[in-house]
Amino acid sequence: MKIAYSPCPNDTFVFHAWAHGLVPGAPAPDVTFADIDITNTLAEQGAECAYDVLKVSYAVLPWVLDEYALLPCGGALGRGCGPLVLTREPTDLGGKTVAVPSERSTAYLLFRLWAAAEVPDDIGKVVVMPFHEIMPAVRDGRVDAGLVIHEARFTYQEYGLHKLADMGEHWEATTGLPIPLGAIIAKRSLGAERLAALTDTIRASVRAAWDDPAASRAYVLAHSQEMDPAVADQHIGLYVNEFTADLGEDGYAAVRGLLTRAAAEGLVPPLGPDALTF
Repeated sequence: MKIAYSPCPNDTFVFHAWAHGLVPGAPAPDVTFADIDITNTLAEQGAECAYDVLKVSYAVLPWVLDEYALLPCGGALGRGCGPLVLTREPTDLGGKTVAVPSERSTAYLLFRLWAAAEVPDDIGKVVVMPFHEIMPAVRDGRVDAGLVIHEARFTYQEYGLHKLADMGEHWEATTGLPIPLGAIIAKRSLGAERLAALTDTIRASVRAAWDDPAASRAYVLAHSQEMDPAVADQHIGLYVNEFTADLGEDGYAAVRGLLTRAAAEGLVPPLGPDALTF
């Protein structure tokens, strides 16, 4: 089974057991590591995509749910873990240039929903750049602000930057729901029985990671792009939680709430009533 997920600590932690043959009866995975902007693009290939399972942004779901089903586990939702808008000093973003990691990311949707409510004048310009280039670009004055994700929550002070706003705080304050970030999707062509078995496999891999966190340590650090081990631990602590094992009622409400609000702003196509089921 061909699967692609990111080298980020939360994904390698979650999928370690499955990737290493530690889940009895699970299909053998053929793993590819890819940043989420790449997997989003792969998912949009639909039937032409070679991957059975992908980690993608929740933001891309409206474009891919005809071919892929959202799995109720393995992804990233949480509280206190949203993207940040960073600047060199406190400022108003009206008319300013903002760097973002992708326009098909959940971070971008959260940012636009925040800006619609909190920025009286329109953002001047949005530019897309790799997320690891964003903080240096803000620091060096090449852009006025940057939307950052992942471990940047823990490291932006090292660049002398100011946290202008926390997209997660705004989302939680206005909805009361957890923050939907990354989803696990699988091809509908696998069929209901295999999708259900795949869900069981991923849940077993999550539970194995929790039962023996040390087992995945070398795998996590080997793919964490020289991240400080303490930061990797913080990353896992934020993004691997009860919603990783099961989206549950609040998780599904968060996903539908995000995509419904984004559709109302014209950012994504509207979802059908049964789009999130498989």
